[in-house]
Amino acid sequence: MTTTEQSTEPASVGAPYREILYSTADRIATITLNVPDKRNRLSYLMRREILHALRTAEQDDDVTVVLIRANGPSFCAGYDLSSGPKTSARPAEGARYYRDDGIRPERWVSAAEFDDWTDQWARSCVRDWYTIWDLLKPVVAMVHGHCVAGGTELMSMCDIAFVADDAVIGYPPMRGMTTPDVPYFPWKMSMAQAKYLQLTGNSVTGAEAARMGWVVKSFPADSLDAETQRELRAISSIAPGLLAANKHSVNQAYEIQGMKTHFDQSWSWHALSGNLRPGARAFREKLDEGGLRAALDWRDGAFRAEGFA
Repeated sequence: MTTTEQSTEPASVGAPYREILYSTADRIATITLNVPDKRNRLSYLMRREILHALRTAEQDDDVTVVLIRANGPSFCAGYDLSSGPKTSARPAEGARYYRDDGIRPERWVSAAEFDDWTDQWARSCVRDWYTIWDLLKPVVAMVHGHCVAGGTELMSMCDIAFVADDAVIGYPPMRGMTTPDVPYFPWKMSMAQAKYLQLTGNSVTGAEAARMGWVVKSFPADSLDAETQRELRAISSIAPGLLAANKHSVNQAYEIQGMKTHFDQSWSWHALSGNLRPGARAFREKLDEGGLRAALDWRDGAFRAEGFA
């Protein structure tokens, strides 16, 4: 067995990986989200590092399959919600709601002609996770704990997802903020389930997600890693070229049905719901007035009162 731990210098980031870990062993590349004290929220930096690691794995002939997993109690708490600097009187969604760590996503157009109305934030999310869709090698997510909002976008764009039975998976921000950045719901489940989850923002357990077909399998939390590794060892025995052909054969079927067209226009609904909708700024106002807990109580209170996650 050969194992390597790399501290690669990410292109366009300018520093060794700071928010993920990257390793390879037995033809499997592992990307580990590694900000456990912040429940692996997706900062701009983490997103760039994930993309760089994915491309590194794609170019490594000793790698057959890529695993995305996480350290700490949760897989991913979603996009970073900490307050960031406002960039204009009517800033783009990403600037209003998400922390700016000085590293914009790739191909972010900050020109005044485009920054606001073309919703650079939502466009960047779709572009980033297209990297997984278009990668020549299959990408597998292993999800435990909480996986919410942007974390579900990352998970849902992976080719295969294995989750813990007791994982909590959902998109509560749709209750009071915007439509999803990456509108995967109609492509991952039935119409009935897609409408219910996107309209309510409710969360489901990993076991429920597997039953509805959102993810492929769920396992008891204490056996999730072992069962996922068992699956990966089998997958990694297949020739990478054949895996690529089968992955993109399936992808093509969804693209013919219009998935990419749907994703490419998702920014328009995100912009309308986040900027022009009456009351669109209510969450931000609650955040500014009383902090994140107050804003979440405003957004989720009615659902919690009825026993929904």
